[in-house]
Amino acid sequence: MSTEGTAGTGLSPEQMGEAIASLSSPDVVDSPFGKLRFFDGVPTPETVTSAYDALDLMRGIEVFLNAVPGASLVAMRRGLRAAGISSARVIGITEPRANSNSLFLTPNTETTYGTTFLDLREWGPTVIEAPPQSLCVVDDFWFRYVADMGIPGPDRGAGGKYLFLPPGYDGEVPDGYFTYRTPTFSNWVILRALGGVPAMKQTKIYPLAELAAAPEPNEFVNLSDAVINTVHANDLSFFSELDELVQEEPTDALDAERSGQLAAIGLVKGRPFAPDDRMRAILSQAAQVGAGLARTIAYAPRDEEASLYGSWKVGFVGGSYEFLRNGARLLDARTQFHYLATVVTPAMAHAQVGAGSAYAYTIHDSNGVLLDGAKTYRLHVDANPPAKNFWSVDVYDTQTRSLLQVPSTIWPALASNTGTLQANDDGSFDLYFGPTAPEGKESNWVETIPGKSWFQLFRLYGPLEPWFDQTWRLHEFEPIG
Repeated sequence: MSTEGTAGTGLSPEQMGEAIASLSSPDVVDSPFGKLRFFDGVPTPETVTSAYDALDLMRGIEVFLNAVPGASLVAMRRGLRAAGISSARVIGITEPRANSNSLFLTPNTETTYGTTFLDLREWGPTVIEAPPQSLCVVDDFWFRYVADMGIPGPDRGAGGKYLFLPPGYDGEVPDGYFTYRTPTFSNWVILRALGGVPAMKQTKIYPLAELAAAPEPNEFVNLSDAVINTVHANDLSFFSELDELVQEEPTDALDAERSGQLAAIGLVKGRPFAPDDRMRAILSQAAQVGAGLARTIAYAPRDEEASLYGSWKVGFVGGSYEFLRNGARLLDARTQFHYLATVVTPAMAHAQVGAGSAYAYTIHDSNGVLLDGAKTYRLHVDANPPAKNFWSVDVYDTQTRSLLQVPSTIWPALASNTGTLQANDDGSFDLYFGPTAPEGKESNWVETIPGKSWFQLFRLYGPLEPWFDQTWRLHEFEPIG
């Protein structure tokens, strides 16, 4: 074998020493989990124990941050079941609109919504007849987009029949439907009809198998009367919520990477989730740390695209309903959105001029200080807000991310479609937020609670070009007392 041309290509003794040093471990490594000790690169017995405790904690935190979407829908279904929404035969509606009696992630109080869950394991292929002039969405049980129905869907608002097929379905697929295959058996349905409650009640949901006969009628339950919790846990029970999902759904419903994270902490399909005392203590800490990190990501996102301008932030970073940018998953953006909100659809992630909705939120005042329920603030809204339909401001509790519960009203919000807002002479508006209303400004005021922080979502329904080109901008919350 010729060695011509290879002379001098090996490492010098000095370079070899540097290489060995670069791939070796020191005898003691400082870490957030304490000192890790090694004998010539081999961990001591004490370090083996502490290292696996650290690894389990990190995996538990990763699961919290990356699986919030799934836990959120498990909690949503649990809450709806408590309100009597036991099958897709029953549809919950917010008549006339959502209020602060229950815990829901950042609902709006301006429109009527309907909701239920499909169970494709029980029903098999299932039909939804969407009402005309509606905005309806189906998301799978891991909170991933499946379909739009109504105006943003293929029926374009004329009303249409949608067929949803369960995982692994290989039967006949009839004609005459907008057909979708979903990777999970459970799927969340959210309905919104521009014609209000009467139009909402035109919705029909039934098993395809019933088509030969007259499908049983749907029942509509008013969720506005219910007092329920639909928000996922921030403690050890978060992982039990996830286990419910893991046990129900096919193993291939989730990508292998996240499935591996779940399996690493004992969440495996077909296996009881029974952490021992050591693991329970670690996962309890992981949930608290994970929730703390999720709150940081949600309230103080560091991605530049999360900033609209000033202190105002946007919830869908990158404009992708899949939280993708240049082929990479935006992990923080996914956590940011799902920790605060619900409903995943391209129509929300990338609003169009005059269609859909646009959103902005802040937790700071004009001085960069956190909003304080003991103080009074003014938000000046310039004339001609760029909304084709209307605009609104809903106020939320920073702990529950649900509507703020105050003594004066179950609708802690102000909206331009109520007919009660007082406009200034130039067409602008001054809105007030504080524990008591400024004299004569009661119609433009939302009560807050001393000792509690709060945040809000400014929504524009049918946002217009000045919103997108920022020739019309939101002002900051100005402390006035």
